[in-house]
Amino acid sequence: MTQTVYQRRRAALAAQLGPSGIAIIPTAPEQQRNRDSDFLFRADSYFLYLTGFTEPHATLVVRGDGSSTLFCQPKDPEREIWDGFRTGPQAAPEALGVHKAYACTELDVQLPKLLENASTVWYPFGIHKGLETRVAGWLSTVRGRSRQGALCAEAQRDVCALLDEMRLFKDAEEQATMRRAAQISAQAHVRAMQQSARMLRAGQAVHEYHLDAELLHEFRRHGSQYPAYSSIVAAGGNACVLHYRADAGAVRDGELVLIDAGCELDGYASDITRTFPANGKFTGPQRALYDLVVAAQAASIAVTRPGQRFMDPHDATVKVLSQGMLDLGLLDRKVVGTVDDVIEKRAYFQFYMHRTSHWLGLDVHDCGSYYEPSELHLATERTDAVTGAVSLHRPGRILQPGMVLTIEPGIYVRPAPGVPEAFHNIGIRIEDDALVTANGCELLSRGVPVEAEAIEALMRD
Repeated sequence: MTQTVYQRRRAALAAQLGPSGIAIIPTAPEQQRNRDSDFLFRADSYFLYLTGFTEPHATLVVRGDGSSTLFCQPKDPEREIWDGFRTGPQAAPEALGVHKAYACTELDVQLPKLLENASTVWYPFGIHKGLETRVAGWLSTVRGRSRQGALCAEAQRDVCALLDEMRLFKDAEEQATMRRAAQISAQAHVRAMQQSARMLRAGQAVHEYHLDAELLHEFRRHGSQYPAYSSIVAAGGNACVLHYRADAGAVRDGELVLIDAGCELDGYASDITRTFPANGKFTGPQRALYDLVVAAQAASIAVTRPGQRFMDPHDATVKVLSQGMLDLGLLDRKVVGTVDDVIEKRAYFQFYMHRTSHWLGLDVHDCGSYYEPSELHLATERTDAVTGAVSLHRPGRILQPGMVLTIEPGIYVRPAPGVPEAFHNIGIRIEDDALVTANGCELLSRGVPVEAEAIEALMRD
């Protein structure tokens, strides 16, 4: 019988646990929003990666011999009337390809039995509140059976170390899902851009929540289950707040709007940022800064390919932005010196204070080491030019096909002495999702334009 992608992933995990190792991976807990109302449930990403199972109150156990056991909610016709269908432990093995299944109410009874004679217990460290205590309790029960010949595990290890490395490389199915998620999100950005210009041309009052509504409509219209994160819809000076949330701010004719929004599709996130003129036409100062960010992103994209380091896109971004800040007068050459001085002293930090990339996948800021695993011992001390803090620097991760990262340069100009007034309160960020391929990278999110002329043409239409 053909294995599912989830069975293959569980087998790959089992092969790394050791012959007598065992892994325990719970799903996320349900979270109460307020009285008699919960937040919309979303499965834990590690659990989802290994099962595809979206019901709450579930735990997966994988053994080093390749066997897997699922604990899930028992069938309950009365509760299913209120809360929806439950797969139940009887149907779970066939439905999910696990070897055994029990009701979640049997967890404390069955886990000590499964843990007997295991050499190492693997579970996610620091994620599930109370899990460490429960594991200790199960092991204590095993230890109590030592006179009956039961051996208790002597080691506990973080299963995330194994799963992070697996999740870092997206297979063909994951890539297809992320490609579709990015397409949906791109259409949502297009819709918001056009609606902004349309409403302003009609003389209507426009607020950030109007554009947020367009995003949500487009996400759901194409089958996305949720936004991948709280959308940022920031008009005017609000765009200089990096994690601003879509609110009631006015979208004014002549100002820019920054939208950072992406949908989640079948568990996988997209993450797109575009900045556009609310009325569809850039002013001179806006265009000057915008073209600088476009150039910075182009330089970053050019070095996003196999063999390059994770930090190479950021370094390329910083170099272009730093030169542009000098050319446009945001930084005074007489004060900060050459572009090399700007980079060394991090003088650019006043206007660009975040990294250019992060991993993307089941989580918006997805798991996976940003450092090359084989070179962790090559650490050197560095002193931050801005804060003075001393930190260890390790060689960045070498990019390989199947990795997905964002590329998101930006520039944020708050009013300050010496900063040309024409640039005050302009915040710009451009973000795309990049899949590393054999020869470079594929930009999954270019269904929404980036070049200024293309954005203006789109908004005219």
